[in-house]
Amino acid sequence: MTTDVLHDCVLGDSHGQSVLFVPKDRYIATLRKLIDDSYTMCVDLTAVDFLTHPGRTLPEAIAPERFEIVVNLLSMRDRTRMRLRTQVSEADASIDSAFDLYPGTEAMEREVFDMFGITFNSHPDLTRILMPEDWDGHPLRKDYSQGRIPVQFKGSAS
Repeated sequence: MTTDVLHDCVLGDSHGQSVLFVPKDRYIATLRKLIDDSYTMCVDLTAVDFLTHPGRTLPEAIAPERFEIVVNLLSMRDRTRMRLRTQVSEADASIDSAFDLYPGTEAMEREVFDMFGITFNSHPDLTRILMPEDWDGHPLRKDYSQGRIPVQFKGSAS
């Protein structure tokens, strides 16, 4: 992975796509700068739990954390993509919401909250979106117990 710098963040390349490693405390400021650079569309926002894979490839300047927020942006003007990767610790599983900059992230941030338990500060409605409100836990965390739900068929012995 080659590295450079953009907006005071490490800029790498992954199979021809630009990857910007953004510190959590500069996440929103960097998104603002990228909007000024014409990255006006947020295509995707998700998270990854690296609990069982701590040895992933990161630039030397980036300290790995359990969680990573991954944001894919698109510049319609330049026809280019930019991927942001922001490390989020297990001890403080929260990050500022991108909703004010990219309103389309409202549901994506709710999904990350629901599935991973990562809180988005200043989100307008941070409630579960996929699981029932009374669901216990966050199903995409690597330490979430898989368990099983018994299936009953009509007319079969229980």
